[in-house]
Amino acid sequence: MGVLLVAAGGGGDALAATIIHRILRTSAALPLVLTYAWERLRIDPLPGPRGPDGFTALVPVGRFNWQITPKADTVPPGRSTLPRLAGQTDARLHLIDPSGGAGGIRRQVTELVEITGADRVWVVDVGGDVVARGDEPGLRSPLADGLALAACTGLPVPVEILTAGPGLDGELSESEVLSRVEALGGRILHRLHSDEVQPALDVLAWHPTEATALLIAAALGARGTVEIRDNGTPVELTDHSADIYGVDLAALVPSTRHVASLADTGTLAQAEDVIRRVCGISEIDYEREKAQRLSSPRFRHRRRFAEDLCRDADAHIAAARARGIDYLTFRRLAEALDVYPDDIAELQARLLAEQAERPALPLWPVRNCRYKEA
Repeated sequence: MGVLLVAAGGGGDALAATIIHRILRTSAALPLVLTYAWERLRIDPLPGPRGPDGFTALVPVGRFNWQITPKADTVPPGRSTLPRLAGQTDARLHLIDPSGGAGGIRRQVTELVEITGADRVWVVDVGGDVVARGDEPGLRSPLADGLALAACTGLPVPVEILTAGPGLDGELSESEVLSRVEALGGRILHRLHSDEVQPALDVLAWHPTEATALLIAAALGARGTVEIRDNGTPVELTDHSADIYGVDLAALVPSTRHVASLADTGTLAQAEDVIRRVCGISEIDYEREKAQRLSSPRFRHRRRFAEDLCRDADAHIAAARARGIDYLTFRRLAEALDVYPDDIAELQARLLAEQAERPALPLWPVRNCRYKEA
């Protein structure tokens, strides 16, 4: 007997799920994680999540599931970090196919529970927007989490939501998440410590996750104000930022505006319609609009030399310091500098080289930080 983990938001939550499983696991089995293939547009130029037709060399599991192994690859122009993640963790990663809406994902979860004999399901989310009511002003991505939750209603085993790092995704604030957890009868399960996250540092040297990187940074002792996302949202690393909380799904669903409405959807388009109507926003709509800008000739041909990027990075870091920011995520820096996607790996490698004795995190200290030119 064991646990099936559902990563509610994609690759970053999949990495967090492997960390959480290692700490809280109920058996000696390797973690089995069902996850979206949903990358930000700087990584994957196609809006929305990838389904099985967006990959090659997936391994079929049962009738409705596919395992992602290091031999898998994405069909161009799509890109996914999941095959590499499968090669660098001990997790067995399986692909969520959202094309069938919540009903299709529920078939996947039910089948994996039957195949593995799992006696419980954990829905894992970093940041805490998974416990949102659905009407919070800061909520930006209700579709992915809502579909995952809706798919896990009506299962033959108990379902618990494990949310880590309250407020670290820049949507609900830390206080909003903690208030919701308390109101729903949730409880703290664990506070991550430095030695528990060390195995993930090699992955974070290349993985683009923001929220999970901040969770790990908090476990390593980082505190202060971090600027994240394309719009520079500030979030705080506090003593609660490395905490993991548990909430029963049965307690959450009645107090949400969108999860129950998603439960009967049979296509991704139907799910989007529900989210637009109930929450007023679909994250795929936002990605569609942004993808148009990133695919414009002006952006495609805006390549810069590494030395120019270094100079621009220095200027942005100095401006952030003047605003009282303590850290920048790599995503924030890449978005602020409008980095061409093919230049991201080189810029990240150069920035990581400047961290010297610091942990190799996609999180750059702003104070007393100097980015050297080549």
